[in-house]
Amino acid sequence: MSDAASSPDREPQSDPGEGTHPAPPEGFRQYRFAPPRGATTILLVRHGESAPAIPGQPFPLRDGHGDPALHPEGEHQAELVSDRLAAEGVDAIYVTTLIRTHQTAAPLAKKLGLEPRLEPDLREVFLGDWEGGHLRERAAANDPIFERIFIEQRWDVIPNAESLEQFHARTQAGLARIAAAHPNERVAVFTHGGVIGQVLHHATQSQRFAFSGADNASISELVIDTGRHILRRFNDVTHLQ
Repeated sequence: MSDAASSPDREPQSDPGEGTHPAPPEGFRQYRFAPPRGATTILLVRHGESAPAIPGQPFPLRDGHGDPALHPEGEHQAELVSDRLAAEGVDAIYVTTLIRTHQTAAPLAKKLGLEPRLEPDLREVFLGDWEGGHLRERAAANDPIFERIFIEQRWDVIPNAESLEQFHARTQAGLARIAAAHPNERVAVFTHGGVIGQVLHHATQSQRFAFSGADNASISELVIDTGRHILRRFNDVTHLQ
């Protein structure tokens, strides 16, 4: 046995690099975020401003959901957000069943030569008896049920509205399908304010309405990796200013 091993008053010599990486000449720097390998970057784009709700003239319905077209201001917003996303780079485009998402996505699809794909499960929350524009009227009238929506942070206080559980399940299913189809890609998903709020609540485990109120034509960025969702930005509207 060697003296080093047998001497009680000598400490074993450890390798100073054990368990570490050799330092580069300039030291260990900080770097910008990059999505993990295999992850999908989803750009959640709220549709542009839609047509106003006029009392006595309910919106047309599609599968029970109010389906207004874009207001002229919303059409302008669609052009602005398309310029922003075209510059950032997008590999695929998704829309919901509702016409306002199709119209908002159209300028980007034309610029990039991409055909928008349909994801019905990312359509807006179903508002039951308040579909067709009635939500806006009730909000303006300070309806007590409208106030309860934000106190309880759930849409299903509205009579016959979609349950919180159903809304959560379908939005997660829709996101999962998109992420599975587009590893290592950036996907623009044109969707709705209620959907964005629900998806980002789940991603961050925050209060349910912490992310409610995304602006029209805003961009929120979510990176979906195996087993985790990473929020990178919320309600980015610099292209509208």
